[in-house]
Amino acid sequence: MSVDPPFGGQDGHRPTRDGALYADGRNAIRPRAERVEHGAEIRGERTIRVDACVVGTGAGGAPVAKELAEGGMSVAMLEEGERFTTDDFNARPRDMLARLYRDAGQVATLGNVPVIMPLGRSVAGSTLINSGTCFRTPDPVLEMWGERFGLDDMGPAELDPFFRRVERIQNVVQVPPEYAGRNALVVKRGADALGWSGDFIYRNVRGCVGSGICTFGCPTSAKQHVGLTYVPLAWDAGATTYTGCRARRIEVDGGRVRAVEATTAGGGRLRVECDLAVVACGAIGTPLLLQAQRLGGESGELGRNLSIHPATGVRADFDEEIDMAKGVPQSYFIDEFADEGIMFEGAAGPPDYSAMSLPFSGDRHRELMLRWVNQSQFGVMVSDLSRGSVRRRGSLVQIRYDLNREDTATFKRAIELLCELYWAAGARAVYPPIAGLPELRDGELTRVREHDLRPGELTLLAFHPLGTARADARAGSGVVDGNLKVRGTENLYLADGSVVPSSIGVNPQITIMALATRLAFHLLGAAAPHDEPEPEAMARPRITRPHALSA
Repeated sequence: MSVDPPFGGQDGHRPTRDGALYADGRNAIRPRAERVEHGAEIRGERTIRVDACVVGTGAGGAPVAKELAEGGMSVAMLEEGERFTTDDFNARPRDMLARLYRDAGQVATLGNVPVIMPLGRSVAGSTLINSGTCFRTPDPVLEMWGERFGLDDMGPAELDPFFRRVERIQNVVQVPPEYAGRNALVVKRGADALGWSGDFIYRNVRGCVGSGICTFGCPTSAKQHVGLTYVPLAWDAGATTYTGCRARRIEVDGGRVRAVEATTAGGGRLRVECDLAVVACGAIGTPLLLQAQRLGGESGELGRNLSIHPATGVRADFDEEIDMAKGVPQSYFIDEFADEGIMFEGAAGPPDYSAMSLPFSGDRHRELMLRWVNQSQFGVMVSDLSRGSVRRRGSLVQIRYDLNREDTATFKRAIELLCELYWAAGARAVYPPIAGLPELRDGELTRVREHDLRPGELTLLAFHPLGTARADARAGSGVVDGNLKVRGTENLYLADGSVVPSSIGVNPQITIMALATRLAFHLLGAAAPHDEPEPEAMARPRITRPHALSA
């Protein structure tokens, strides 16, 4: 694992270790014109003609649209949500959840434990509301993809130029310790005391001041979500974004997409006639759209193989002041146990974020909130072996996911480890996220260690749905082939988390962007961008074998 920062910025210059590039917002991408058509203003029938129609503007759709437009294609970008800017952000989670998240952040799985799955619904998709964490797909995972799914052309060497291109455009740089916040530094203290491997996280930012509310709309536009990078670059190359337009129908004739039809927020209909279509609605939306069109189902894999990186958090109380609202919420990670499928990452936030997630009520809730500045919280993410499914039942979307015995045991071990870390850091009380175990004191671990954990006792979230239209190079396997083309069609492609064939053990936004960029270069018939500058270094979590190999 490296600790030196990579290159950053549009010109590819190399930063120093003083964090200057992290805090420097002067190279922000500013479009010459905002090419946006609002669906609320499309009330009748409208037909447009383009070379490429991209459905979705998140981590997959925006890079594809930008690269295709810069390659000379006319591009229409369809987005169900609206476009939000810093003028729309008020730093209040209770307001931003309703505004920026799908179903106010209450999308959840059905199964032996409910898992809340926060998803974005806007231009930039979930990149608008994620924590900005950037990891390349670990090399052992890419190598496993070749062995298990025949995806030899997605190996580390083949994807390297695409990763470099994404990292440059997104300005991926390492969090300087002075911006990490006390929450991260307290956890680092515990990890160092135990001799555990960890490092400050690499993030896509320009001009960060550590506002502490990354997931509720960055108030300074420092976090470089794709609505601030790829979408403006697509506009500069001539692409147009149509907001408030939900794709309902993909017209296919003779195996070729002829048009994509969308209903508009104004009650109208937009018909986009195109030579090729790229669907990038995410691992939940993409299989639903394809299922409705009876596309991509020949292998029987569509809507299956859902992995989600389920996550939870441990909270601790200290005598010292921490104040989780100051600094970068997700700024430090611990990869000591990555080969076991366990990654620890920061999980801080403002007071009302904590108030919503405390496992107490009444006077006890009030007591803990009065000590909020003395509390720390850190997250655990599991590279899951469990798999779920996505389908529509009548008018309802059903996301089915059962946490299996192996993943439940992994959570138990991870929670015990994180409690141990907090004791090593000097905590006075620790609160494991297990029903019936509300508080630990005096270095206690026995109650966690001896507890017969059941899935339903956990409080879980998940931020990384993947795999519901997974890629597989072998004929008859997978929903898309090695070039991400939907099997059974000639000009329909996918570019989002649905194509990622397995759990990858790290945050996937850079993986999705790199695969989308690779797809665009393939569609343009262009050579890989080997001239992209080499990073001085990059984060390399200690994953020597993919945990997902057992799935």
